Amino acid sequence: MQKFLHHLSHRLVLTLVTVISLILGLPIEASQNKALATQTGQATYYADQHQGEKTASGRRFDQNALLAAHRSWPFGTLVRVTNLENQRNVKVRIVDRLGRRARKSIVIDLSRLAAQKLDFIRAGKAKVRLEVLQWGEGS
Repeated sequence: MQKFLHHLSHRLVLTLVTVISLILGLPIEASQNKALATQTGQATYYADQHQGEKTASGRRFDQNALLAAHRSWPFGTLVRVTNLENQRNVKVRIVDRLGRRARKSIVIDLSRLAAQKLDFIRAGKAKVRLEVLQWGEGS
C-alpha cells in the first residue's frame, strides 16, 4: 500500500505540472525539465567488474550506458547529475540500488560513461547535485 501511495503521489505531481503548464501556456517540455526533487552529496562510479551483471531492476549493467544506482528513487527515474566542481552534467536512468555498505555521503553510483562525462574518473568521486527530471515506474 505504501509503495502504491508513493507511486500515486509522483504521478499526481507530474499531472499537476502538466496541467499548470497547459493553463499558463508554457511548453510542456520546459516544465518537465524542472527538478521534481533534488539531492546533494558524493557520486562514485561502478567498478569494471560489474559489467554485464544483473542489477536490482533486472536489467544488465552496462558501463557504456548512462545508468546509475540510487538508495531509494524508483527504477527508471531520469536524473540530471551535475558535478559541482566543474558544472558538467549528464542525464542518467536509475536501474540499481546502492549497496548497504555504501557510505551515507554517497548519493549515487554512476556508470563509467557517466563518470567520464562528469570528468571524475581520475578522482574516483565527485560532489554532485541530483535533480529528478522524471519519476520512474519501478520500485
